[in-house]
Amino acid sequence: MAKKDVIIIGGGAAGFFAAINVAEQNPKLKVAILERGKEGLGKVKVSGGGRCNVTHAEFIPSELVHNYPRGEKELLGPFHKFMTGDTIDWFEKRGVALKIEDDGRMFPVTNSSQTIIDCFLNEAEKFGVEVFYNHSVKSINKEESDFKVETTQGLFSAEKVLIATGSNPKIWNLLEGLGHTISQPVPSLFTFNIEDERIKDIPGVVAKDVAIQVLETNLWSEGPLLITHWGMSAPSILKLSAFGALELAKLEYKFQIEVNFIKQSFEDCLEVLKVLKQDLAKKAVYKSTQFDLPKRLWHKLVLASQIQIETRWADINKLQFEQLATQLTKAVFNVKGKSTFKEEFVTAGGVSLKEVNFKTFESKKIKNLYFAGEVLNIDAVTGGFNFQNAWTGGYIAAMAIVNSS
Repeated sequence: MAKKDVIIIGGGAAGFFAAINVAEQNPKLKVAILERGKEGLGKVKVSGGGRCNVTHAEFIPSELVHNYPRGEKELLGPFHKFMTGDTIDWFEKRGVALKIEDDGRMFPVTNSSQTIIDCFLNEAEKFGVEVFYNHSVKSINKEESDFKVETTQGLFSAEKVLIATGSNPKIWNLLEGLGHTISQPVPSLFTFNIEDERIKDIPGVVAKDVAIQVLETNLWSEGPLLITHWGMSAPSILKLSAFGALELAKLEYKFQIEVNFIKQSFEDCLEVLKVLKQDLAKKAVYKSTQFDLPKRLWHKLVLASQIQIETRWADINKLQFEQLATQLTKAVFNVKGKSTFKEEFVTAGGVSLKEVNFKTFESKKIKNLYFAGEVLNIDAVTGGFNFQNAWTGGYIAAMAIVNSS
């Protein structure tokens, strides 16, 4: 049996971050990471299209927490201890400069996730963290003061264990066996599958700022909307999918959304259209794109309003006016299913937050058992927020482990 002081189960973002911080703060501790794959940091590698969206340029804890559909209340205290500025500082001290993009997302200046991976691997080696790959955990048991962790490659023991396995049903089952409650996992951060003539054949078109509501619910969001080969995506949709993860699962991903493409009321839109009827009387409606909409989307909405390609503004009747205003401000689409957002899948669900002390990220049920990252019932919208949760949890748990060793 391999005896360690601290075992970290899961060689992802939170696991490596915690391990490095423990080993750096107390070099005497024997720290080991158990990773089931042949290499770790898989999500780091694919995040942000291979650039790694490290965090988000939001520096006020009370604002930052609004990006977490689950975990908003619990993360407020931890973010006062370690958040975006601390993350930037941590990486810069280790030679990794970050940059802020226009939408607030932060990436390494190199634009490569390998920079982050190399940083972690180098730091782990520097501080003597042992990483055991191809070690899938089969059981976790507490015997007197030590944990016994059985893997496919052998048995380990340690006084302290940190679980950082992300959304792993097998580990959740083991934690249930130890007495923890697991909130039922459901997908979060997904795109909507929609078959509709109005968005057919125009993938890649982006409406810059729309308002969307899921009909017969209180779910709504605003932001850019991307039309894809299979339906709709971009922040406005991903936000809805994150905050509505539980509700949309109950609806079995079959529901209706109402899209306001111009963020104006139906009545205000009608008034604008009446002015256009006067000002552009001799021009074809189809050819005179309005409201700063993409031309191809405007064409689709005009045709959906029963207005022909050659119809002039002067010739539009009352019904066509109302139909066009409806398409622009209250367009209803049927959603039938979801698609995972790239490889950056996120799951809502995990260890119940009531069973964790968020001053230390230690289990309230089992002494010396800690958690970090998405193994907890915490998830965020897209934009670097899930990683920030991993860094914050990993750091605070690491400090608690060091201070109690």
